[in-house]
Amino acid sequence: MINASDLKRGLVIQLDDAPCIVLDVSFQSPTARGGNTLVKTKYRNMLGGQVLNKTFKSGDKLDEADFARRKGQFLYASGELGVFMDQDSFEQYEIGGELYEAVKGYLLEGGEVSLGIFNDLVVSLETPQVVELSVAETAPALKNATATAQTKEAILETGITIQVPGYLESGEKVKIDTREGRFISRA
Repeated sequence: MINASDLKRGLVIQLDDAPCIVLDVSFQSPTARGGNTLVKTKYRNMLGGQVLNKTFKSGDKLDEADFARRKGQFLYASGELGVFMDQDSFEQYEIGGELYEAVKGYLLEGGEVSLGIFNDLVVSLETPQVVELSVAETAPALKNATATAQTKEAILETGITIQVPGYLESGEKVKIDTREGRFISRA
């Protein structure tokens, strides 16, 4: 059990039999008449994906979810599914749908991921914040292009398309921010 006043961003609690990750927390002081401090939260249901708001009193007790983050590895793609392995137990999981779709453009075979496990099910899948991928296809380098010049489209080895500076050529390795899907620098 955890007190509502101890909630913080990133904590996983259990609400309505589902794991929910706290996205934002704010505290509202009691009025002049007294009363409890209110704890306003914004959280995402990790099973359904909905983002919801809920207000608790500071003394309310909440259950922490039986949730664990484990190191995982992307093994291979199998149609619309990705096959991942828990690096501690060597258990394999086939993951599809929105979880896999959101990250598959940043995954190479053997790449590390973070698996969020709830009741022996993978409910979250995270890639490292920065990955290195090769540019598979792009227009030829622009003459006199600089880092602040115009950008051009590039298709990476995983098939995703991003904007890159005009001086990059096919075959170069680049660093990509996986949260925003944007070019950071050459690798």
